[in-house]
Amino acid sequence: SGGVGTAAIQLCKTVENVTIFGTASASKHESLKERGVTHPIDYRTMDYAEEVRKISPKGTLWWRTFTPVLHFFKCPETLSYFPFSLGVDIVLDPLGGADTSKAFNLLKPMGKLITYGVANLLTGQKKNLMAMAKTWWNQFSINALQLLHHNKAVCGYHLGYMDEEFELIGGVVAKLVNLYTQGKIKPKIDSVWPFDQVADAMRQMQEKKNVGKVILVPEAPKEESKKEEN
Repeated sequence: SGGVGTAAIQLCKTVENVTIFGTASASKHESLKERGVTHPIDYRTMDYAEEVRKISPKGTLWWRTFTPVLHFFKCPETLSYFPFSLGVDIVLDPLGGADTSKAFNLLKPMGKLITYGVANLLTGQKKNLMAMAKTWWNQFSINALQLLHHNKAVCGYHLGYMDEEFELIGGVVAKLVNLYTQGKIKPKIDSVWPFDQVADAMRQMQEKKNVGKVILVPEAPKEESKKEEN
């Protein structure tokens, strides 16, 4: 339910007949429902993988939020349907570690896992080397032959390594701008903070209080409240 998650929800809603699962703390469920998440799941009190299997229809998209986050960016593709297969068609995973294995096992045949982060490495305000090592040790690994047998796909996405893909990124940005001008997507801003309050802004995200993007600006916003409703 952070900036990436809320953006992903909006993008998914541009596709017809898509059911969206998302994990977030219970306090954010109403907000997620208002934005189009069909089945919000409280990852703190439930086994989200089991919950998805219980209620997953044919043709769904699921995200695991960075709270610790969904995060997503994958929507405008034709979804495949298998009448006797429980699971989802696409999982957007920013967490890594054991959660990536869970995500892979949630896929139905011809499903696709898109991994774009290892947020599980961040365990709190202070570094915990043991926790980081455990997450790294549990990192999902699979070979091409196993993918063949499972009839599933795994993709990686890292914008930082696409700095020379001008044509590709330019095309994606053009599509996003077009969706924005049509009113189909609109960035959700949680709060705006001046540079001298960067620690408070980071704490807002670390404590998982934000719904939408946390913005840093050179000077304090003129409005009395940092909160901006979209």
